[in-house]
Amino acid sequence: MIVGAGIGGLSAAAVLLQRGYRVRVFEQAPALGEIGAGIQISANASRVLAYLGLEEALDDVAITPLAFHYRLYTTGELLYEIPLGPSHERNYGAKYYHVHRADLHSLLAARVRELDPQSVVLGAVAEGFVETESSVTVRFKDGTSATGDVLVGADGIKSAIRSQVVGPTAAEFTGHVAWRAVVPSSRLPPNFLPRVCTNWSGPNAHAIVYYLRRGELLNFVGSVEDDSWRDESWTVKSSWQILKADFAAWHADVQRVIDAMDKDQCYRWAMYNRPPVTGWSTRRVTLLGDAAHPTLPFMAQGAAMAIEDGVILARALESTRSVEAGLDLYARSRYARTAHIQSVSNELGRLYHLRTEAELRAGYAHRDLGKERGQVFAYDPFSV
Repeated sequence: MIVGAGIGGLSAAAVLLQRGYRVRVFEQAPALGEIGAGIQISANASRVLAYLGLEEALDDVAITPLAFHYRLYTTGELLYEIPLGPSHERNYGAKYYHVHRADLHSLLAARVRELDPQSVVLGAVAEGFVETESSVTVRFKDGTSATGDVLVGADGIKSAIRSQVVGPTAAEFTGHVAWRAVVPSSRLPPNFLPRVCTNWSGPNAHAIVYYLRRGELLNFVGSVEDDSWRDESWTVKSSWQILKADFAAWHADVQRVIDAMDKDQCYRWAMYNRPPVTGWSTRRVTLLGDAAHPTLPFMAQGAAMAIEDGVILARALESTRSVEAGLDLYARSRYARTAHIQSVSNELGRLYHLRTEAELRAGYAHRDLGKERGQVFAYDPFSV
């Protein structure tokens, strides 16, 4: 049983179903869907999507970017470049994608339902669980329940399952507030930006832009240091005028993107840091994705970590003689990697926001981002 039909929960369900397990996914929403905008999927996760038979469909809806470009916020000076595109696929054995969350979610949901049309149960709000030596029962808000051999909490940072497994954990405001918006490319000049992921870095802020949906949309995420906004929700809108002011001194290309946005479609959320925790698993219950290892977005690996989790969980259950041993092996196998991603994400948030142009140049010059990212991309959840 999996609680939560987000990208992590559906990925795990698809992997488990494809490997012969009977799975039920319980989702609190009345219909399947995904909010948000663009996400990045590197080879460590895209190989899982290829295993699920989704590569051709992804090629139809996603973008395969040619590079990461890290640029100075004022002049556009190139501070660092990491090749992607054919180089990424050649080096790591799978593709790098920019994809809209809704598109990836839709593909995963369709695959899960193809494998088992009855596998997703909607309108099921989980409140907790009771486990015994032989089974686990998840309780829902409407008074119903479901019983199975294993329960996976994939219900995000406010997970009801997480709170029962690991108890209350501290969430520290990072001082970072993120903006997100999506701009139709038709509103921008022809060939406005190359097919790359551009990270504009500046004092106390950075902005990331990249194409989605075959180049039809441009994704914008801007992170600023602002102590006045503490709402963590992804669905809260804020003032375009504030966003514009946050990046007023930035490069003309950043200004063009901001000016082309729908003024009433700018979303803003506060980012909180949750330190790595151990003890993800009990006898028959475990956690996955943000419920286990919530990660700041500065490495663009949050979705990828959740996708990896599903494969490692399946392999751990297959390779042990009991559910308890399998869940223990899964958690131990994932802790070091996900804690490392959490830590490096924090570090990169500081790098992107160095205070002066000289500090930014030196910061990028002294850090081998290509090597660091390569070590992340090379991970193969099917063979580690």
